Amino acid sequence: MSTGPSGTTARTPAVPAVDAELGAALDLARPGLPATITADLIPALQQASAMTPEALAELAAASGFEFEVRSVDGMFDVVVGRPGAVARPAPVVYFVHGGGMVMGSPAFGLDLALPWAEEAGAVVVSVGYRLAPGQPDPVPAEDCWAGLAWTVAHADELSVDPGRIVVAGHSAGAGLAAGVALRARDEGGPALLGQLLMCPMLDDRERTPSSTALDGQGVWDRTSNRVGWTALLGDRRAGPDVSPYTAPARAGDVAGLAPAYLDVGSVETFRDEVVEYAGRIWLDGGDAELHVWPGAYHCFEIVAPTAVVSRRALAARAQWMARILGTMPRPAGRRGQRPIA
Repeated sequence: MSTGPSGTTARTPAVPAVDAELGAALDLARPGLPATITADLIPALQQASAMTPEALAELAAASGFEFEVRSVDGMFDVVVGRPGAVARPAPVVYFVHGGGMVMGSPAFGLDLALPWAEEAGAVVVSVGYRLAPGQPDPVPAEDCWAGLAWTVAHADELSVDPGRIVVAGHSAGAGLAAGVALRARDEGGPALLGQLLMCPMLDDRERTPSSTALDGQGVWDRTSNRVGWTALLGDRRAGPDVSPYTAPARAGDVAGLAPAYLDVGSVETFRDEVVEYAGRIWLDGGDAELHVWPGAYHCFEIVAPTAVVSRRALAARAQWMARILGTMPRPAGRRGQRPIA
């Protein structure tokens, strides 16, 4: 317990129990997966998560996708993936990788998006935005927007339909994807079919109970989160001068956005900001589907993909994506607004 504003007593956030199956998988993964990321680890993490031709070839062999790497104005790369023969023009899954703003590549976590694209006959465009701290804010957000604009401008060349784009992202990439959706609304397009936000990193201000609850626990604890946001924003972190395209929780108005899918674990730093963001979409009359996976930590479906809760999460995402892309019938009644705890 601690003393809060006006002498009131503030409760110390409790940490929910981790699902037993997920916990066992995390124990096995722990030697190579620290709970806490510190600034001195960033160079090694960037090197370890960089895209290599060999890694992309392995992904192609495992998935059956054909990949090509394209440059966007000589500034950064995108990876374009096709699941063999697809109808033309094909829909697009515009994917933004995770990595806490400080690591990753356009091949990083891309296997999460490939099953959706294969099912829908969609082309995947994965953006290799430049990373903090070498390229701090607003560079990553601007790169994600520029990659979407490049996709639309090259729609004929890519044989894709610029009117059928879903933005998707994981972790930091999901936060940047949410920023892309906000900017698409604010700038009058491109019109997006939807936004699929997996455990999104939305808020730099550490103002929710879950943002400070995890200390050396799970994956991506409060120190890691502060390190990531500080690398991106420097002294502006938690201050007044941060764009909602970078930290979407700061958006004053979330009306008029593309339909959203949001999910998060109950044992996760981002839990409360994700729940709050979904609630604000509903409050502003929008379409959102929210899942809070019990006992799940950050990246649980990557650490333990065969666990029961992971399989539920992967199936729910796939079903939402199929519905949005029109490859399965929409259930009768009003769409969206289905929070599931």
